[in-house]
Amino acid sequence: MVKLINITELTTLLNLINSKTRKPSNYILRYWEKEFKQIKPTIIKNRRYYSEKQVNNIKLIKFLLKDKGMTVNGVKNLLKSNINSLDDYNSYSLKADYLKKNIKDKTKNILEKINKLKK
Repeated sequence: MVKLINITELTTLLNLINSKTRKPSNYILRYWEKEFKQIKPTIIKNRRYYSEKQVNNIKLIKFLLKDKGMTVNGVKNLLKSNINSLDDYNSYSLKADYLKKNIKDKTKNILEKINKLKK
């Protein structure tokens, strides 16, 4: 069975939170849906749900836009050229940067869980 995540959960997972109101900024994902054809949520009873594959695509888009400072058009062009085939052996590539950040985030999450268990 495919696990689906709703828009608010995904926005929270991606840390797209309004700093003043502390509420999830769902409008960012809705905007990205319009800009990137790779994002096609399943809509059930007027609510958006995302598959694991879409979540990974959105994480990549967020990384390229927010962390690497690319433009929307730049990310579109990069996604069209299929980033999975780009620079597989180059440790300084965008794909390598994305994978390194992903590993760092997972490691940080594990360390936080270990520290909670210690307490």
